[in-house]
Amino acid sequence: MSVDQGSQHVAQGRGGAEQRPGVDEVDILWISEGMSCDGDSVAVTAAAQPAIEDVVLGLVPGLPKVNLHNKVLSPTLGGEEFLAPFRAAARGAAERPFILVIEGSIPNQNIIEGDGYWTSFGNDEQTGEPLTLNWWLDQLAPKAWAVVAVGTCATYGGIHAMAGNPTGSMGLADYLGWDYRSTAGLPVVNIPGCPVQPDNFMETLTWVLFHAAGAAPPPPLDEMLRPQWIFGRTVHEGCDRAAYYEQADFAKDYNSPKCQVKVGCWGPVVNCNVPKRGWMGGIGGCPNVGGICIGCTMPGFPDKFMPFMDEPPGGSLSSVLIKPYGAFIRRMRGITNAVVNKEPKWRHNRDALTTGYDPHYRP
Repeated sequence: MSVDQGSQHVAQGRGGAEQRPGVDEVDILWISEGMSCDGDSVAVTAAAQPAIEDVVLGLVPGLPKVNLHNKVLSPTLGGEEFLAPFRAAARGAAERPFILVIEGSIPNQNIIEGDGYWTSFGNDEQTGEPLTLNWWLDQLAPKAWAVVAVGTCATYGGIHAMAGNPTGSMGLADYLGWDYRSTAGLPVVNIPGCPVQPDNFMETLTWVLFHAAGAAPPPPLDEMLRPQWIFGRTVHEGCDRAAYYEQADFAKDYNSPKCQVKVGCWGPVVNCNVPKRGWMGGIGGCPNVGGICIGCTMPGFPDKFMPFMDEPPGGSLSSVLIKPYGAFIRRMRGITNAVVNKEPKWRHNRDALTTGYDPHYRP
């Protein structure tokens, strides 16, 4: 079954055409103890469409009441007070449905010989020993209403999963299985980015919450479990430098406003909307501010995009092929530009009217 077919199945409910009833209140259990820098939690504080504060305060009409449990944003004093809803959910005693959000890549705990762990979240109440991220995933994922991976590390492994790493890190779907389904029948929802674009995350989370409320179908995901409407186009298709590529007008250094393919930009083949959406308040985004795209939203990142400053393998061929076309187009557009940069000849202050105006209907 494809993701789209699975989404339709979830929207109809397990018994046929009947819509799954919505929930009035939901917890978001956010664990950022994956192999991570907490950059995604920090990035999300900049979201505006909607702002995370608006969701938590109930200012978005139609959403269920949201209780957010995130260590960066938590109003608790930490410790056991913060861990309480996580422990209850792990025991199967959660007060309400919960969405599990994971930040950071998942290490392979099986490759450690003897004692030790890669990363942990809280301690075992009986032994005092650290509880690994893997333990929490094993307990929480089967009980979660939905599971969301935020950032490239959580979605596909990211920096920590690159060749030569000793941790065996992977993405959340690699760990749970790409056929994983939550209690609501949803696959892992992947929202990549290093860090995640804040509005991309909040927009997707809001869609999931509307689905939880029974007010929307499941979010449409592509084969890599990314939101289709966000990652369905490439950086190049939304880049304000794309016209330079078409005209074979390439930057030779990073100070140029022209297309940066020949100085290392992977935009033509990377699925990301940042040039179109910007970063904060519609401003920023890598190529928009002179940075090359290094493919940080992609499953193959970082290995398939290194060395970052080198011209992509296909860049030399495509730029050679487009060069004669681009030169011709530039010349033709230059001629047309010169023509349309001149005013029509009838705009003058002489006695005769020379616009060609002919009131032939007059006697």
